[in-house]
Formats: sequence, structure tokens, C-alpha cells
Amino acid sequence: MDSKEYDLHVLLFPWLAHGHISPFLELAKKLTQRNFYIYFCSTPINLSSIKNQVSSETFPSIQLVELHLPSLPNLPPQRHTTKSLPLHLQSTLKTALDMAKPAFLTTLKPDLLIYDFIQPWAPELASQHNIPAINFLTMGAAASSYLIHKFSSSTAETEFPLPAIYYQEHEYNTMAQMIGSYSNNVLNKDRFFQSGDRSSDMILVKTFGEIEAKYIEYLSFIVGKEILPVGLLVQEATNDDKHLKFVEWLDQKGKSSTVFVSFGTEYFMSREQMQEIAHGLELSEVNFIWVIRFPEGEEETKLHEALPKGFLEKIGERGMVVDGWAPQMKILAHPSIGGFVSHCGWSSVLEGMKLGVPIIAMPMHIDQPLNARLVVELGAGVEVERDKCGNGKLASGEMAKVIKQVVVEKGEVRTRMKAISENMRNKRDEEMNVVVEKLMRLCNNR
Repeated sequence: MDSKEYDLHVLLFPWLAHGHISPFLELAKKLTQRNFYIYFCSTPINLSSIKNQVSSETFPSIQLVELHLPSLPNLPPQRHTTKSLPLHLQSTLKTALDMAKPAFLTTLKPDLLIYDFIQPWAPELASQHNIPAINFLTMGAAASSYLIHKFSSSTAETEFPLPAIYYQEHEYNTMAQMIGSYSNNVLNKDRFFQSGDRSSDMILVKTFGEIEAKYIEYLSFIVGKEILPVGLLVQEATNDDKHLKFVEWLDQKGKSSTVFVSFGTEYFMSREQMQEIAHGLELSEVNFIWVIRFPEGEEETKLHEALPKGFLEKIGERGMVVDGWAPQMKILAHPSIGGFVSHCGWSSVLEGMKLGVPIIAMPMHIDQPLNARLVVELGAGVEVERDKCGNGKLASGEMAKVIKQVVVEKGEVRTRMKAISENMRNKRDEEMNVVVEKLMRLCNNR
């Protein structure tokens, strides 16, 4: 089929993080089912990690477009991604992306640009070529509306009107410092606000209307634009030989007897945090699979050096500790999994909900604490209480207590999570149908 025969040609331009690329890619797949042709733009290092998911045979209407960033000091091409990127280079990566302002808007001539939260120059560039541009937020509506409310000069001094969502003081201070810093002489806060302000008429949000209806409504009110939920955009679990060892290990465990412990692809725990989590898992006496990741340059760190002395020998067959990667969806879908110890990154929260796995919430930073409080409000999980002395330190005893509460006692949270999961599965793609209709209308009216 000639690309000219598609209804719309859409350029998708996510931020250079796996947690953003993945939902953008799932959005691309959904749009191709509606006769859209997709240009998917990212750096070669990021595209190499998704090529096998979108082969020309499986998705002939998704074209991967390479974005080449300048090689700045300490930022060679293999570092043009946030995966394993040391924290001090995040600002440099944003600067490199700004410098690469892509010229392919003029060469590809898409009908529409869908862009991320950190590239406010992208919609500006599109408008110069009369191309509509839509901001796609990969965060949820609760977190997005809270952050905009608390960091907008017009509302910052007022209480957020939906009190179930909040930051502890140390969480707020960390976020304020993050969005108050600069990259390429641009405030991170300004990047976020300008990206939303420059979106044409509407903003897409990765969420499910039933779980965030009141937050979608408030977000629309404070940004003055229509908010369109696009659904879960969660990648389906696949069968792969790399998954076998996990499945075989879980097959030997009782139903709902095991927790999966993962803190995402972008967050790296300190040694102190690893030690506390290890003690918590040991105290819980529950089976577990724990994924540990190290930042670039520390990959050679041996697990036994990072964990308490004798921990691996003590837990024996009760636990599996994995260095680097594990098939999250495949593991969560296994009947032996009875809980998900999660940092509450938004994609992980939605994956847990889709599969009906109760969440043991241990948020670390950015939007994660806000997502954790939404999980608690929905009755879909329990948050592990932190040290109340102001620094939010993890406490192994509290972690063990919540794991036992969720996995062993099997209370109301399990019933509630199953109901949410069934509701999501029954919903199908009604929200995406509305999105497609609105995008078509926007492009046809320009």
C-alpha cells in the first residue's frame, strides 16, 4: 500500500526515555489500525531497542526515523538515551536534543505532530509549516493536574482541590529543585508548561477515564484545553525463550504467593536502599523476584557486593534476584504473582491494574508519589510508610508488613484490583476511537 493512501501521516516525537518511548510506540500501533501512517522519531540507540517490535512485515505503516544529536562532551551516540544515563548528564541530553531541532518536518511533511512534554520548540516549528501539533502526556491526569496546580504562579498558593493527591514535604522539595533547574538556559518548568500551552486545542493523556475522571476534568479546567484519554497503551506480554527461566521458577510457587519487585528502568537505588529492601523481603517471608539495575559505568558491580552479606544464601529458593532486566508483563501475568512492589512509575501502575495485581507502593521521585496516592485512593494497593523524620527513608519493617498485608492476608485490595482489571479489559478501545475522530477533524480543518 502506497503511503499516500493513508488517511493521515503522523510524526510521533517522544522524549528520549524508555518510559516515554514505550507508550508513544503503543500509540503508534493503535493509530496504524485506523489507517494512519506513522513516522516514529528517536535517536538510533533508542530505535535499535524497538526495531524488533515494529518490523516492516508486522507494522508496514510505521517508519522509524533516526534523529542524530550532536556529540557533546561525555555524550557520545550510545548515550543519546536516558537508559543507564548518569543523573548529571540529563541536562546535557536535553541540550543536545534542543540543538538537533529536526529538519524532517519539512522533508516528511506530516499532517500532524504528536510530541512530548519537554520539547516546546517542536510545536513552534510545526506551526511555521502550518502543521497542527498535539502534546501527549505519558503521565496520568492526577499527577499532571497536581504538578500544574502546584507549580503554576496563578494557583501555587492555593490548596489542590482533590486532597487524596499530595506530596510529602521532602517529595515537594525534591520536585521543586528538579523543575527549578535549567537545561540549555531553559527552566525545566518552562519546558513543561510551554509544551502544554502550544498544543493545538487538545492534549492527549495516557490514562483510563474510569480511574481518573475527576482529575481529567480538573486538568482540562486549569490548562483550558480538551483532555483526551487514550487508554492504557500497555505493551502485551509476548512469548520468548528469554522468559523461560522466570516462568519455570514461578511455576513452582503457589498461586498468588510471590511478589515482583521492580523500580523501573530510570531509577537506580542507593546501596542503603538496596540493603533496606533486602531486609524487608527477608522479613516478609514471601517468595519474590527482585530486579536490580545499576547505572552506566557500574554494571560490573556484583550483586553480592550491593546486597547484605549472606542474603542470597539465606533466601535460597524463596527468591530470585535479577541483574538488569526481567519480562515485567510476563511475570505480572503469572498466577503465582500476588503483589507488585513498585516505584509507581505510571506505566507500571497501569500494567499492574491491567493484570489485576495489587500494588505495594514504594514511590521514589517525580510523579511516582502522586501515582502511589492515586493507587491508594482507588483501593488498588497499599503504600509503604516511610521514616517520618522528613527525609522519607525506607524502613524494612514497614515494607515487610505491607507485603504480608497484601499477599498473605489477601484482603479488600485484591478484590478491588480485580474489579479495576475487569473494567479495563471490558472497555476495549472506545477512548481511542474518540481520539482518532478528533485528530481527523483537527487536520481536516486546518
